[in-house]
Amino acid sequence: MAISGFFGRSNLVRLKVLIEFPREIYANHPVTCRVTLRNNRRMLPVFLLRVTIQKNEILFPYIETQSSSTRHLTLTFAQRGVCVIPKIFASSVFPFTFFVRSKALDQGPRVIVFPEPKKCRTLNHFEKIALFRGEQSSDRMGYDGEILSIRQYLPGDPLKYISWKATARTGDLKTKEMSSLSYQPVIIDFDAIEIRDLEERISCVTHTFIKLIKRNAPVGLKINGKVIQPGTSSTHKIAVLRELALYGIQQQS
Repeated sequence: MAISGFFGRSNLVRLKVLIEFPREIYANHPVTCRVTLRNNRRMLPVFLLRVTIQKNEILFPYIETQSSSTRHLTLTFAQRGVCVIPKIFASSVFPFTFFVRSKALDQGPRVIVFPEPKKCRTLNHFEKIALFRGEQSSDRMGYDGEILSIRQYLPGDPLKYISWKATARTGDLKTKEMSSLSYQPVIIDFDAIEIRDLEERISCVTHTFIKLIKRNAPVGLKINGKVIQPGTSSTHKIAVLRELALYGIQQQS
């Protein structure tokens, strides 16, 4: 029993857990994170260790000394805003299954959960303004505008853009190089949207914003006395989604 207790307790010491999330986490949408367990011991490997994160368990069968192992875990957050993962626990049945020993390892990370995107009809006019008014072809390559040139087919090119005339003429598969469309910038005025339920309005704006960004349409946001100018970059996207995620919620430090 003494030996069992020694090895059981030793299996829980000098461990470090790291949780890595993707940049975009949306409420009520499952998200896959990377969970890495680091064994900082110099003498004893890790055996049959379970890590518990928000009632979800991951088994790490074996980790060599001064080494780490990574597993993937799917989590779902019910609400937008700031979320702090509760304490992470490790439990061990090693070396025998008579006793289960547990220990709190680390406080989980703090993440920003973006609002759940929900489609609604109220904001359709924003999409129409951005996507159909003032469309202009640009010289950037894409799949929406006019033909820029004919080039050699590359694996992964959509079949619908193959130029069959050029292919028949040359005997080699040819692809039409299309220009992309540039769209008129729009700013969504959050306070002017006639949706009474706050969460529904936030979800609706989130869906519309994401849809426009995917189409490479410059879109901005006017909210809470602040104006975020239209943009299309990933940094701009995260900034707007963060603003929507924290709207009406006191930000925690």
